[in-house]
Amino acid sequence: MAQNKANTVSQLQALKDKSGKSYTQLAEETGLTNVYVAQLLRRQAHLKPETAPKLRAALPDLTNELLHEMAKPPLRSYDPNLIQDPTVYRLNEAVMHFGESIKEIINEDFGDGIMSAIDFYCSVDKVKGVDGKDRVVLTFDGKYLPHSEQKTEHMVSRTRPLEKQ
Repeated sequence: MAQNKANTVSQLQALKDKSGKSYTQLAEETGLTNVYVAQLLRRQAHLKPETAPKLRAALPDLTNELLHEMAKPPLRSYDPNLIQDPTVYRLNEAVMHFGESIKEIINEDFGDGIMSAIDFYCSVDKVKGVDGKDRVVLTFDGKYLPHSEQKTEHMVSRTRPLEKQ
């Protein structure tokens, strides 16, 4: 499975390179975020049927075979060596450094809960800072999920008998 994924990703990346388009350009053409387009082309996201024609229009050389593969639920995984990349390392470092404060603000503003990474949008944008230098803006837009109080009366297994297999 991992080899098949690596082969598919290699083909998808080659198509993107051949197109000469950036992830942001592909995002504009498909109505997706630039990070989601990158996730699709890295087989980290599932290509929905209604999005396939838009992606094919943006990448005309996309084959039916690749579209079929992208329509399957992906193996969402990562290379553990990825943390060695300076960009990924710094991103991880920033989340770890600011994480406790971010968590406190989420809890203060929303209550006891978390930000979903499933119902989640992410984008990377380039802006000019007040000093005129390029800056990276990362947007994490996740649904708030409150933690549940675990009452036995809400457990399906406690409210009706378990079915015998």
